[in-house]
Amino acid sequence: MRYEQALRTLTPIPDTGEAQTGLPEPSTENPQMTPLRLFMETMDQSPVAISITDQRANIIYVNQAFTRITGYSPEEAIGRNESMLSDKITPKRVYQDLWATLGQKKVWQGVLVNRHKTQGKYLADLTIAPMLDERGELTHYIGIHRDVTEFYGLEQKVKNQKKLIETVVDSIPVATVLLDAEDRVVFDNLVYKGLTSELGVAEPIQLFLRMLREEMGERWHDLERRSKSFRNHEVRVDLGGYRPPRWFSCAGTWFSENDIGVEAYFQQRQQTYLLLTLTDITQQKRQQEEIRINALKAIMADEERIQSLRETLSGVIHQVQAPVNMLSAALNMLERRRRNGDDNAALAGLLKQALDSGQDTVATLQGCMPDADPAKVAPVNINQLLHEVLILLTPRLLADGIIIEWQPTPVLPTIMALENRLRAMFKQLLENAIDAMRQNGAKPRELRIATRPEADLIHIVIEDSGPGIPVELRTKVFEPFFSTKGGAGRQAGMGLAMVQDVVNSHAGMIMIDPEYHDGCRIRLQFDIHHSAAN
Repeated sequence: MRYEQALRTLTPIPDTGEAQTGLPEPSTENPQMTPLRLFMETMDQSPVAISITDQRANIIYVNQAFTRITGYSPEEAIGRNESMLSDKITPKRVYQDLWATLGQKKVWQGVLVNRHKTQGKYLADLTIAPMLDERGELTHYIGIHRDVTEFYGLEQKVKNQKKLIETVVDSIPVATVLLDAEDRVVFDNLVYKGLTSELGVAEPIQLFLRMLREEMGERWHDLERRSKSFRNHEVRVDLGGYRPPRWFSCAGTWFSENDIGVEAYFQQRQQTYLLLTLTDITQQKRQQEEIRINALKAIMADEERIQSLRETLSGVIHQVQAPVNMLSAALNMLERRRRNGDDNAALAGLLKQALDSGQDTVATLQGCMPDADPAKVAPVNINQLLHEVLILLTPRLLADGIIIEWQPTPVLPTIMALENRLRAMFKQLLENAIDAMRQNGAKPRELRIATRPEADLIHIVIEDSGPGIPVELRTKVFEPFFSTKGGAGRQAGMGLAMVQDVVNSHAGMIMIDPEYHDGCRIRLQFDIHHSAAN
């Protein structure tokens, strides 16, 4: 057998004058194979190529796999140098590293380009180990290698496909991100990476996931369970400061594939992924917002004229109703006297005529009161309303040199509310703040607005650097016809009364912060789950 040649080289056989085979013959008493022969048979039948060389890399043993991989039979290989397999494509530095490592009596591992006897080049994943005697001196080398050409080709194909996919995904002009079942990012593209700095958050997708789950509710979980898709779901991100809001149209697709983890080798498992795309539609939304703001200006101007007329008529009715009430009281007194014998029929008749005339006047004025426009309850984003009001008031804010500090929470849940009434309420509050700072001549003039969600509530804080409201008036200012300004029309004392009415219709809360002394701070809160009353 060919491994006998290797044994003769590895272990010199003493000359006894008898024919030697290089291996002890099996004992007739023990027909089983000796450990040495078993070891050599194992090497010969190993599925990986094994070769043993002397210190100069001359081959003294090869196994069957060596012949299958290289094409060289034992007779062709034994006695020749291992360099017969080398190809010039392998850089010299690789061989220099190989021999430097072996020179230190260490194991070398690496990949070489080898030449097959007849079939050209192949990649050899090679391990070479020095063999040492009992004194630690080098005697031989053992090399183990396998043909990894096909594996390398598949690996490069996967890498090329990955690079192709990444190139395609990076060229997509919308933010794209793939998430696993734990919301971890598997891959993303350059547009998505840019959102990190644009939105000022470390992982933008967590912000979008929170918004989508809150807004879509059970529909999100239903689509996820059934591995379905959604498209064209618009979300708004309020950045605050001087940065305008951003709008994105979101689309998502859930899908599953086989798990590649070790645990799934014998028992196949599915891994779920979510592919999300975030299309920036801010430009389109700004154009729509400009059209909407222009329409709102006209609508709110009409509403303010109607509200002004209602307030004026309410004030007139209030003023007329007082003497009418006095006439009614006087007439009641005369009637009681007449029953007691005093005859003032003429005076009673005059009072009755005056009372009837006054009541007719009040009825006429009430009949002239314009009806408020019917309002419908709908989902409302408080950030959007405040942003619209700030745009509407921009000319006044600039004219009065007022600095705005806008601090909205980027993601704010919607509430079921009367949109027009809330917008008018915020406009009234901000106009009050502007008037206060103008009258006070406050320097600098600063207006701060902040929103934040907390549990089931939305909190809004409006601060101005005006003179503030005296403690003794902080309750009275919400009463009808009370005003710290005086005058008529818009200053008839109905502004904060209207604000209180809107807050009440939404089951909200409004208060003037008693702990704020640098102007006026108004706190409002609304219940996310409460629906406004018409």
